[in-house]
Amino acid sequence: LSLEPLIGAIAAGNAVVLKPSELSPASSSTLADLIHSYLDTKAIRVIEGDVTVGQQLLQQKWDKIFFTGSASVARIVMTAAAKNLTPVALELGGKCPAVVDSLSSSWDQKIAFNRIISAKFGACAGQACIAVDYILVDKKFASTLVEVMKAAMLKMFGENPKESKTVARIVNKSHFSRLKNLLEDPMVKDSIVHGGSLDEDNLFIEPTLLVDPPIKAGIMTEEIFGPLLPIITKIEHSIEFINSMPKPLALYAFTNNETLMKKLSTGTSSGSILFNDAMLQYAADSLPFGGVGGSGFGRCHGKFSFDEFSHEKAIMRRSYLLDFWFRYPPWNDNKLQLLRSAYRFDYLGVVLIILGLKRS
Repeated sequence: LSLEPLIGAIAAGNAVVLKPSELSPASSSTLADLIHSYLDTKAIRVIEGDVTVGQQLLQQKWDKIFFTGSASVARIVMTAAAKNLTPVALELGGKCPAVVDSLSSSWDQKIAFNRIISAKFGACAGQACIAVDYILVDKKFASTLVEVMKAAMLKMFGENPKESKTVARIVNKSHFSRLKNLLEDPMVKDSIVHGGSLDEDNLFIEPTLLVDPPIKAGIMTEEIFGPLLPIITKIEHSIEFINSMPKPLALYAFTNNETLMKKLSTGTSSGSILFNDAMLQYAADSLPFGGVGGSGFGRCHGKFSFDEFSHEKAIMRRSYLLDFWFRYPPWNDNKLQLLRSAYRFDYLGVVLIILGLKRS
């Protein structure tokens, strides 16, 4: 998340100041050590520190600010950038839905559910901006989905997921408490159908499935960013439901129905849409990565990162060999007629007007 935009900025010829997140101090320290050891520190500097350091950086005048994080902090960044009219690119998150159609083939079901589980629980225990946030499924198919997912989770994470060394820990106590509060909401707790165990001392939350938690509960109004996966049985109204939520960074759909694919593509707005897989779009550097609306704006990935940190300056050069007198005042009907013809690239008309063979 730090290196990809950094590479694009350097490739585009910029000097860069990188401020890693204070929430991951080990990664921040490693980045600082490696970059300062191997790259030109006159052009690339890593500045570590807490929120106050970030605030001091925002008080400076920059040519571009690229921020990855939450929407609440993004508003602070944009407010600071507005003082100097600094352009901003925001990579935020959002509630990324996975629409699961009633897949008839057991093979399709197995592959689809394995991909969902891996994208949700296998990638940093759901602590990723493009992780699946919730599932939309037909009520008739929900029980099949839950049972197949339970079996797949048992195979991937074992009887005791905490000992499997496969499920990541929550990044810190603050985020653990936030997730714990989401899960222990009395109305939400009753919807748990698998998992739900917590170990605060080890910052571990078991991969958890929930069926139809209250739509107005925090788990359905906030980005979860953790190993909790609500399953909502409203696929017949999936487009309306998705559009009622803030625009997601990514939208996933598991279906063989071409009509549903087209409806989701044209009837929803998201940073990206991926059919029959999840998170894989991030690995394709030929595709732009970025959000829309509340999930951010601006793009990175490959050439798109280069473009994001570039300014396309128009440069034009002319000779003194040829000049048209009718471009200068004083104006008259003849000059205006010549200008109209020239603007339309009607060169024959220009010649005819000059020869007096064409009149308005």
